[in-house]
Amino acid sequence: MISFTCDYCEGAHPLILEALQKTNLVQEPGYGEDVFCARAKEKIRAACKCPDAGVFFLVGGTQTNATVIDAMLRGYEGVLAVETGHIAVHESGAVEFCGHKVITLSQHSGKMDPEELDAWLERFHADETWPHMVFPGMVYLSFPTEYGTIYSKDELTRISDICRKYEIPLFIDGARLGYGLSSPECDLTLPELAGLCDVFYIGGTKVGALCGEAVVFPRGNVPPHFFTTVKQHGALLAKGRLLGVQFDTLFTDDLYFRISRNAIEQAMRLKELFRGRLFIDSPTNQQFPILTAEEAAALEGKVQFEIWEKLPDGRLVTRFATSWATTSEQVDCLESLFRQFR
Repeated sequence: MISFTCDYCEGAHPLILEALQKTNLVQEPGYGEDVFCARAKEKIRAACKCPDAGVFFLVGGTQTNATVIDAMLRGYEGVLAVETGHIAVHESGAVEFCGHKVITLSQHSGKMDPEELDAWLERFHADETWPHMVFPGMVYLSFPTEYGTIYSKDELTRISDICRKYEIPLFIDGARLGYGLSSPECDLTLPELAGLCDVFYIGGTKVGALCGEAVVFPRGNVPPHFFTTVKQHGALLAKGRLLGVQFDTLFTDDLYFRISRNAIEQAMRLKELFRGRLFIDSPTNQQFPILTAEEAAALEGKVQFEIWEKLPDGRLVTRFATSWATTSEQVDCLESLFRQFR
């Protein structure tokens, strides 16, 4: 059985496990006050070219999204996202549980359209009854999106400019950031992305770490009492060193992006394998081939993948995700199985 279900089926990169073993008996303070976290933060600041950035290590993606959004919004504010956005669909209402409405806009291949965002905000502020409404206090994007698509530099710049115009922060969910920035179609660098948003995070859980995300406030614009808010949301590890060691390793010798590129290389092989069957044109590690119910059943017990949605004609949109650990041999095996459908 081989799995293309998601990008966190494996544990951690061997170099991370080695680093954890080597540092295991070193005594350090807790809650992220250790030398490993300090070293990782400096490496992340350097990679982002943001020397004044506030960097925090949180335990997972859902906790990170809920914590950042709650810390940056007032009680009467909500967050704008597309209808397929992770916070709107796949986080069990975590943001709403914190008291903030997720206000959804239409998605276009998983992305938010800058013109539609601008028009929505203009209509909101032109409505004389807006004081009775949930105020749009933030824009949330995923990079890559839930459909594996990515924003171009122009698109992200336009959205950033709109946020500046309306004086609301732009938050980028980077759970798969390494895969997005490593895509051959990406025209953004990490420093450029950092310069266009007010807060983002570098995903570790899906890109080689056992767990953990690195939240970055690029200009040192950390919300008041953010550390306390992190703890209040259950996103703080007492043994913060676990996250520090991992991110220190990931940002040594370009490891984070080297292993991200492996996922993209294998995903491009899947893209070629599924040519003519793709539901959407994804340039990253998630590919969405359309299979018949019979084809999906024929792969059962041999390959694990996700059913994304069912089409009106009964065919299935599926998701095959590669990861930092996906091997050429695994893709070879899938290709051999898939030949029976040709």
